[in-house]
Amino acid sequence: MSNQSPLKVASLGLQHVLAMYAGAIVIPLIVGGALGLTAAQLTYLVSIDILMCGIATLLQVWKNKFFGIGLPVVLGCTFTAVSPMIAIGTQYGINSIYGSILVSGLIVVLISKFFGKLARFFPPIVTGSVVLIIGITLIPVAINNLGGGQGAEDFGDLTNVALGFGTLLFIIFMYKFSTGFVRSISILLGLLAGTLVAFFLGKVDFSSVANATWLHMPHFFYFGLPTFHVTPIITMTLVAIVSLVESTGVYYALGEITEKEISEDDLARGYRSEGLAIMIGGLFNAFPYTAFSQNVGLIQLSGIKTRNVIYTTAGILVFIGFVPKIGAFTTIIPSSVLGGAMVAMFGMVVAAGIKMLSKVDFASQENLLIIACSVGMGLGVTVVPELFAQIPQSFRILTENGIVAGSLTAIFLNIIFNIIPTKGKVKQARIDGQKAA
Repeated sequence: MSNQSPLKVASLGLQHVLAMYAGAIVIPLIVGGALGLTAAQLTYLVSIDILMCGIATLLQVWKNKFFGIGLPVVLGCTFTAVSPMIAIGTQYGINSIYGSILVSGLIVVLISKFFGKLARFFPPIVTGSVVLIIGITLIPVAINNLGGGQGAEDFGDLTNVALGFGTLLFIIFMYKFSTGFVRSISILLGLLAGTLVAFFLGKVDFSSVANATWLHMPHFFYFGLPTFHVTPIITMTLVAIVSLVESTGVYYALGEITEKEISEDDLARGYRSEGLAIMIGGLFNAFPYTAFSQNVGLIQLSGIKTRNVIYTTAGILVFIGFVPKIGAFTTIIPSSVLGGAMVAMFGMVVAAGIKMLSKVDFASQENLLIIACSVGMGLGVTVVPELFAQIPQSFRILTENGIVAGSLTAIFLNIIFNIIPTKGKVKQARIDGQKAA
């Protein structure tokens, strides 16, 4: 990178920020909006999220003996965590979200050395089903926002619906007729375009920007001391494990791009960095963090593979995170505009789950049954949560959350059908072994 000027490095770093910015800011807006946070609280949540994205990225890029995979990877909050965080916050309170994030981060740190060996319990049949369940449960959130926000007086108003679908159509248009970097920031461009139209319609309120300060410092436990409940902890641990599986794919993709062989120790340091990032997010009331795949695509497009650019990206994120006035601008996005973008983003979560499942052998009736039962259980418990209201509380830990119920169903059935050998499989294995001999 010595032949690159500082201005060139800065511009490439900013490009990475733009590529991940919409994905980073939209999560605190969705979660905070669903939990009814004030404009000031939302501004803090957005700012601290951006700041922690920068710190989490530094933890991963800075390779040392204990943590950091040393690849040009950018970290951000995973969409997989959105629906679980909303569900936990609604049922247990916002402080339970951060208690579960802290514990899940600690668990990731503790299993980081051995996760490669545990991965056999989380093949595509399991992770794909989990991501599919999470994506499906997010869609109602998007549609409620598209209508103007659940409980809003003007919910379903023609202006709100037009803004929402207009934003979605703009994003689709950008995907169709643009390429490269412009395409990678189409969600961000859609949010900007939708907000601009909403401004001319008188539906944008700048009071949160006017009231925001120019500088702030992160606060330990901004929303109060964390609380700890078993079900939220199980839920967020499952989310963290799915994120580790996704990140593993990102690590190997970047290893191939940078022509670097990824060892077991490299993976362990990468997992440990993610665990630390999750814990730091919990301490400052931010979010769990994972490797962002959209930035991998940007590295492929730009051809710039060095870590200097990613260090610059992290520095820009940290700077933005210390300036609430910048974060406040994101809170002026009308709910309907946000909802239009969310339909595309959450639909992509569903599509990501389907893509993971595409690696599964669908000729196997057992695999079809695993998907059928896990998705059916996850969606069923989400839609009819009172189904298990009469069973003992100790068992309800596993049934009162659709994501937990669906995920555990997928894990359990995968062990039964694909890990525990049956007589038929043992016999076939012997025949295959004899043929090979």
